Amino acid sequence: MVATPAASRKARNVRRNRNVTLLIDVSEGGVWPKGVIICGKAESRRMPDLLVGEAVSLCEKYMPRDRAEGYARGLLNLTRWVKIVVKPERISSFDYTRDEAYKTAVGE
Repeated sequence: MVATPAASRKARNVRRNRNVTLLIDVSEGGVWPKGVIICGKAESRRMPDLLVGEAVSLCEKYMPRDRAEGYARGLLNLTRWVKIVVKPERISSFDYTRDEAYKTAVGE
């Protein structure tokens, strides 16, 4: 699930074309790419109200709790939000730390 403003390009694109690719990059520093690619069908669903607790929890990953509460409430009041749900059809992973040709090419 991805939360996004209803008027965002992401939400408009999903309404226009449900075929999506989602890249989850877990690289550290960008030198050794690794992650997961998910291809599938997406659907945009209205959210009556994003739960404040979930929004605060997400914001707490990037800032102290007292600041996260105000930040999350401000974002939630700013616009109408939708959630984009992806039904995976194909999942691939990649980890260049295991690729000997890549290691040679970058001088490791």
